[in-house]
Amino acid sequence: MIFRYKRVQGVLRPVIPIKIHYHNRCVIYEVLVDSGADVCMFDAEIGDALGIPFFDGREGEVVGVTGAMKPYYIHPITITVGSRSFEIEAGFLSNVSRFGYGVVGQRGFFEQFVVSFDFLKEEILVMERMVV
Repeated sequence: MIFRYKRVQGVLRPVIPIKIHYHNRCVIYEVLVDSGADVCMFDAEIGDALGIPFFDGREGEVVGVTGAMKPYYIHPITITVGSRSFEIEAGFLSNVSRFGYGVVGQRGFFEQFVVSFDFLKEEILVMERMVV
């Protein structure tokens, strides 16, 4: 699958659309493909829209660029990228992004796909990992 970079406040970013499913609800959400992120992290408002009981999840803590620790709550969900759906555990965090998108990281996303960034062509290539 090839996705185009998105221009956000004048900056090109590798942002792609995904679907997030929880029980019988689904939302389309844009996410930053971030090879430096350990886990997939989505805004608590997305969890609310899906009916996820936010505080009932397993608690974790994340340190932001300011050095401040914030709690997040982990829940099992299903995400769809292109035509491929799979189950992951994702964190939900209040005010995850001021730009309006979440983050997909190593666990949950990069373990499912091989990803190539071509900044000059403004393309993100997301290939299904071949199981041997």
